[in-house]
Order: sequence, then structure tokens, then C-alpha cells
Amino acid sequence: MLPHKTFRGAQALARLTTFEGIPAPYDTKKRVVVPQALKILRLKPGRRFCTLSRLAHEVGWGHRDLVARLEAKRKIKAEAYYQQKKAGTAAKALAERKAESELSAVNNVLAGFGYHVAPTPTAERI
Repeated sequence: MLPHKTFRGAQALARLTTFEGIPAPYDTKKRVVVPQALKILRLKPGRRFCTLSRLAHEVGWGHRDLVARLEAKRKIKAEAYYQQKKAGTAAKALAERKAESELSAVNNVLAGFGYHVAPTPTAERI
């Protein structure tokens, strides 16, 4: 609980920002998983649980359908981005494999000067 009647609590509430869905600067950031917070690891089998979406809808929040539509749209965009990124990674790995024979002579010269050239990762190892 937040001590909202104290000055410190009122200031904390003033600093609090909430969003519906994922706001624009964060919707393209990589998502992370906190294993300690996963439902499957925290709850015993057979325990009841609820989602914030259902709970808010039951107390009168009217934007459940809108957020669901926006989330579906975001997932489509994220899938397209992932496919494009995967294709780019594969193309880069292919280009590096093709250029490896041309660069072997250059790498040997660099090795003579003390530079260590790490082997490029292939698409199979990524």
C-alpha cells in the first residue's frame, strides 16, 4: 500500500504514470522475462488466478476490446519485424561466408601485425 495521505505518498502518486497497452517508445524494445514472476513457477497447480484485463473490465474499465485490438496489431508488426530481422541475419551470414575466402589473405597479413581476427559466426551457430 502507498501512504497516499502523506506528502511523500502524494508526491509518489504524482510521479506515477500508467499506460494502456505498451506505449510508443517501448513497443519496439526487446521484451524480457522475469522467471521469478512466471505464473507457472509461482502458483501451485489448481490455484485460481486472474488477469488484470479481466479484473479491470469487471470493475467498469471500458477499453478492454480496444487494447486487445491494439495488441493484436502490435503482434502482427512484431512478427513482420522479426521475419525481416531473421532474413537480414541470414543474408549477412551468407555474405560473410562468401567473403571469407577473399578476406583470408588480408587476415593473414593482419595476423602478421599481431591482430587476432575472430572467425565469423555462421547462420547455423546463431
